[in-house]
Amino acid sequence: MCLAYPGIVKEINGLKATVEYPSFSKNVLVGDQYVKVGDRVLVQMGIIIKTISTKESKLITKAWDEISK
Repeated sequence: MCLAYPGIVKEINGLKATVEYPSFSKNVLVGDQYVKVGDRVLVQMGIIIKTISTKESKLITKAWDEISK
């Protein structure tokens, strides 16, 4: 099972996107998701698999913070 940390789409160029995380940015494939700049997303194996709401992103981030203590 892969676990994903929420990121924010900062740039889209064709089928590629730049996703920003708290400490780095990563170039990924858009996959079959419709995404736009500013969307919060989950990425697995270098492909955006899901767009998520801000609320969901905060909940996931909080869970990651709790287990990484």
